[in-house]
Amino acid sequence: MKKIEAIIRKTKFEEVKEALLNVDIEWFSYYDVRGIGKSRQGRIYRGVAYDTSSIERILISIVVRDKNVEKSVNAIIESAQTGEIGDGRIFVIPVEDAIRIRTSERGDIALYNAEQEK
Repeated sequence: MKKIEAIIRKTKFEEVKEALLNVDIEWFSYYDVRGIGKSRQGRIYRGVAYDTSSIERILISIVVRDKNVEKSVNAIIESAQTGEIGDGRIFVIPVEDAIRIRTSERGDIALYNAEQEK
């Protein structure tokens, strides 16, 4: 199992969500996050200077079976990519175990129902 964390533009969230649903990733968490990127510039709006070095993004967190890692990563890349600086990052992290609290099932089966297996 792997945990995929993707930091993406807020404007791309709906596209990424649809792309993940299209590759049968039906459950994930997401968070509004802020970060610092390479782009550091000030913006002036109505005579007031604003610091735009703090960037608002969405962090998507998914735990998937090993067989679903590449299709999940590719779905995120294809739907989130604009080709501009600030598209984000994807991190793939090993997961030692998963436990479904309701049934105490462990491992891959804790991620999805057995009757849904394709």
